[in-house]
Amino acid sequence: MKDILLVEDDPDIQTQMKWGLSKEFNVLQALNRPDAMQLFMKNQPPVVILDLGLPPDENGTGEGFSCLNEMLKKAPATKVIVLTGNQERENALRAVQLGAYDYYLKPADMTELRVIIKRAFHFSEIEAENRRLRMMLDRKAGFAGMIGQCPAMQKIFETIEKVASTDVAVLIRGESGTGKELVARAIHEKSLRNRGPFIPINCGAIPGNLLESELFGYEKGAFTGAYARQTGKFEYADKGTLFLDEIGEMPAALQVKILRFLQEKKIQRVGGAKDIEIDTRIITATNADLEHAMKSDRFREDLFFRISVISIDIPPLRERGNDIVLLTNIFLERYNEMFRKRIRGLSRSALNAIKRHSWPGNVRELENKLQKAVITADADIIEPCHLGLAEQQEMDMSRERPGKRYEGVMLREARKRFEMDIIESALERHSGNVKRASEELGISRPTLYDLIEKYRISVKKN
Repeated sequence: MKDILLVEDDPDIQTQMKWGLSKEFNVLQALNRPDAMQLFMKNQPPVVILDLGLPPDENGTGEGFSCLNEMLKKAPATKVIVLTGNQERENALRAVQLGAYDYYLKPADMTELRVIIKRAFHFSEIEAENRRLRMMLDRKAGFAGMIGQCPAMQKIFETIEKVASTDVAVLIRGESGTGKELVARAIHEKSLRNRGPFIPINCGAIPGNLLESELFGYEKGAFTGAYARQTGKFEYADKGTLFLDEIGEMPAALQVKILRFLQEKKIQRVGGAKDIEIDTRIITATNADLEHAMKSDRFREDLFFRISVISIDIPPLRERGNDIVLLTNIFLERYNEMFRKRIRGLSRSALNAIKRHSWPGNVRELENKLQKAVITADADIIEPCHLGLAEQQEMDMSRERPGKRYEGVMLREARKRFEMDIIESALERHSGNVKRASEELGISRPTLYDLIEKYRISVKKN
């Protein structure tokens, strides 16, 4: 049976109405606003019958209107049917203007009231289905700035929806260029904190001795050169979200201070002695193996469990199937418009090259290559050479037995070996120059360094 909340301060009328409705609905009963709100928050009934004539509170405010406003603020889709006396029709119309679904004048005819209630449930179900379908369509086209139709990305979108409305700690994991900050921003934008600031900071890009001041701020005279008080990222993120990217690069001393904040919601500026209460949500991200870092005492175990209540693992682009083609078309359209070009698409060989490429730099690498291709293409069709993938294609074709190195291995291991081959070849061609190799591969130097460390590739400089 469907839940319906009945808020009526007259016990006799309440009993009579429950008797008339209980055969078709599960009737939840409340005599006053506090009890009504408690039942409303616990059960989230789609339909409410509310007596506008509830007794006023100690300040003389009408409890009926207060209850209506509070319910619609908590759950705007709720269908609230207000009951009022025949002499108070103006109040009923005012309630409808404030968002009530309908009104009914006392004394209630249960047959007519049941018709109104059934219609309210019908509209509630239609609206819920429309929201569900709209969400599905949005996810197919994109989700909070992210694009992805593969099952892994759809699961990430569902997880974002679930965790956004809470303040639970989220750890986002994935290779460089997979879109960890986009996921963090999506969680913020869909949360109750979305009117507050979203403050990102890359823990690996700032030296450890400066990172503390960046995060926590400092007092005047805290150190040489501290001529005035400086506000830190924590304070800027108050009432919003602080995104700590590359949390695995954070020095051990700072890990202790982050842990203290997560436990007490308080910080101290550098050189300060006063605790400052901060209301901010922490979202973290890393491309490092934190479990390995914990074993080697480079990352605190207690902090890891604090920041990873929910863990979101973003798959690398090479594991996202047809998302590569989808993203390619979106980037092509974006840069056609940006650079006022009229490129119609990619040749078959260019599409094949894109599908074959291992994309060590992930989505960021793909976007960079498409941007470059749109700028440099001298025809209306993009070829592999415009993408910087022609050399790879020739290398694949020139091998006597292209699959020999990969025979008898699982696909994941084959991809790993292929990626190592490409990186080693690029480094060899550029005599160990990481900067030039990264430019050829279309990825950043930090990303290439990460991959060199990940695969333990020896860089030989001639």
